[in-house]
Amino acid sequence: MATRLRKGIAIASSSSPLSISKQILDEASPLIAILCPSLSKVRCASSSSEGGSPTTVNPKKKTQDRLSGVIDAVNDRKLPPELRGQRNNIRSETDIINVVEQRIWHSMEEGHFENLPGKGKPLNLNSNPHADPAEDTLYRILSRNKCAPEWVELNKEIRAGVAEWRLSLKKAWDRKENGDSSKWIEHSDSLKLQLRSINDKVFKYNLIVPFGRQMNGLKWEKEIARLNEVKPST
Repeated sequence: MATRLRKGIAIASSSSPLSISKQILDEASPLIAILCPSLSKVRCASSSSEGGSPTTVNPKKKTQDRLSGVIDAVNDRKLPPELRGQRNNIRSETDIINVVEQRIWHSMEEGHFENLPGKGKPLNLNSNPHADPAEDTLYRILSRNKCAPEWVELNKEIRAGVAEWRLSLKKAWDRKENGDSSKWIEHSDSLKLQLRSINDKVFKYNLIVPFGRQMNGLKWEKEIARLNEVKPST
């Protein structure tokens, strides 16, 4: 017992835990746990790493990994067959579009578009197979009653207002350029108020219009710059 005690004291007082031999450490481990708890923790950590015992897998992380794998598989199935399994090599939508166009051209060369049903006949545009069924029904009801969706009417109103506003701006600008700048400040203030009103309609339009049909509002600085770029015809 005294011999084991002396070994434990000698090991506990050593300067570097990494220089301790494994055999002596195993023999003196009970005393090291009492005399030097920190060294005992290092011993436990090293033995667990050397033993190669499997680490416990977090069930939540395992579920997330499985879910990510399912999402990747679904997204992969959406790609053309030529690009499946190569998602990391796809740099942009252009790569997918190129593959689709190649397939269309190959089909045309092989005559797959010949003798299609309805060839030479007018298209039936009464319904849109790609639109939402509820929206398609609504649009057909509006069309039968000779009405248009709100965003269509608002688009016409905005375009008419922009054309009229630009005409008024050009007249006021021409008077200013011709030397009659007495009422320019008054006209510009009125035109800026009208510009805000048009932009409010543009904002409303962008909220209700289908995706991809949004429009930009007017900017006073850009409109003035556009007038400065216009050169009078000689």
